[in-house]
Amino acid sequence: MKKLLAILLLLPNITLAQSNIMQNLDAATTAYKQDVPLMQVIGSIIKIFLMLLGTIFVILLLFGGFKWMTAQGDPKKVDEARDLIKNSVVGVVIILAAYAIASFVLREVYTATTVNITN
Repeated sequence: MKKLLAILLLLPNITLAQSNIMQNLDAATTAYKQDVPLMQVIGSIIKIFLMLLGTIFVILLLFGGFKWMTAQGDPKKVDEARDLIKNSVVGVVIILAAYAIASFVLREVYTATTVNITN
């Protein structure tokens, strides 16, 4: 049963993650080959990284729910599943907070160091 669940969760057609990741990967490699601003390349890499982390979060959340449903009333297994779900939610909150802070800081640094030339 565990092997079947792992196969179903890892199929790109079910998770719908492969197309977006591959498009962003193509955008990042195209940006590398052309004369594209560094900010755009870094943005594409960050998007790919966040998509992968989002996919991992969904898989962990589903796995925790599956463990909870198959615990059959065993308190140890229920606590283990609850901890897995709680830790995955805390992890995604930390990742999103770090992204928000970094985005704010980088935007402010960019606007502070960019020269506006008005005619």
